[in-house]
Amino acid sequence: MINVTKIKRGVVLDHIEAGKGYELFLALDLDELDEVVALLTNIPSHKYGKKDLIKIETGFEPDFKVLGLISPNTTVNIVEDGKLAKKYRMELPEEVEGILRCSNPVCITQQEEVPKIKFRLVDREKRAYACEYCDHVQIFKE
Repeated sequence: MINVTKIKRGVVLDHIEAGKGYELFLALDLDELDEVVALLTNIPSHKYGKKDLIKIETGFEPDFKVLGLISPNTTVNIVEDGKLAKKYRMELPEEVEGILRCSNPVCITQQEEVPKIKFRLVDREKRAYACEYCDHVQIFKE
C-alpha cells in the first residue's frame, strides 16, 4: 500500500466517488498549482468499496459548487497545524454558474457566446438542472 504523509496545512478531499478524482483535479485547476498535490485513486473503502482522495498542501480554497456537482459525497477536510480544523460534507448545489453548458440546440447560449450560464437544481434525485435562458432541463451525468 502507498503511504502519503500527513499534511501540515492544506485541504484533503476525501470520499470522492471512485473514478471522479481526476475529473475533480482538472475541474478545480489543481494542475496549475505549484504546491504539492497528491491524487490517489481506487483506495479501498469500507463504506464505498473504493474511493478517490486528493491532498493539497496549500491554502487552496476549493470551489464547493464544483465539488458538490461532480462528487456530492465528497468530504472536505481543512487542515491547520497538522490537525483537522474544519470539515464539510458536499451535496448537490441548488444553483451552478459557469460549470454546465445548455444542451438545447435552440437555446440562445448555443448561438451566442455566454460565458457563465446559470442552472438551477429542479430534481435532486435525478441530478437535473434547468438552464436560466430556456428552462431546458438536463441531467448532469455522473
